[in-house]
Amino acid sequence: MWRRVASVSHLFSHSKSTKFNQGASTFKIWETFTSESEIPTPSKGSPFVTFVLGGPGSGKGTQCAKIVEAFGFTHVSAGDLLRREIASGSAYGSVILSTIREGKIVPSQVTVELIQKEMESSDNYKFLIDGFPRSEENRKAFEQTIGAEPDVVLFFDCPEQEMVKRVLNRNQGRVDDNIDTIKKRLEIFDELNWPVINYYSQRGKLHKINAVGTVDEIFEKVRPIFAPLSK
Repeated sequence: MWRRVASVSHLFSHSKSTKFNQGASTFKIWETFTSESEIPTPSKGSPFVTFVLGGPGSGKGTQCAKIVEAFGFTHVSAGDLLRREIASGSAYGSVILSTIREGKIVPSQVTVELIQKEMESSDNYKFLIDGFPRSEENRKAFEQTIGAEPDVVLFFDCPEQEMVKRVLNRNQGRVDDNIDTIKKRLEIFDELNWPVINYYSQRGKLHKINAVGTVDEIFEKVRPIFAPLSK
């Protein structure tokens, strides 16, 4: 079912991204195309993929855990996969570590290969892919490699001040949980994530979630999106 990706050793060169004008007009475009359409009916013969987007500290991982418990998805965290690769001591791991410390995005094909392997090793067909894609390059690499678009895209919309506070308070010992790296990650999110959000808005796949409130309050905004999967 899955196509194997080619060697990615040549992909660790940093390419300059075109700066995205994150202004008021961008938000209006996104609002215009935000979709509240129903999710497609999943089939056990092919993967049912949900992308989970949002800035650092927006609560993606916490809400993914709730979705897994309620609806039986497999949670695939792009960040966790990269950190696992770092911990493995592989050749890719050291390069990934330096990239993350600089607040940059790991080359697309590297992350896609790790995600693909994780999906291939699962017996489930419903996946939450958390924290990916983070750029248009990420999005295209995933769709070209996997050969399909996501079925649903969740966007956890959270004020920057709240995200910074949450990341600093979680104290998980992660290399990217410091104020300087957080600021860089937020800048990159503003520059690169909005084109992805707009793209999936126009495709009728995006569901915007107000990510302010308690964990349970936020999940009650998520639950109706996946309620058809309980039937």
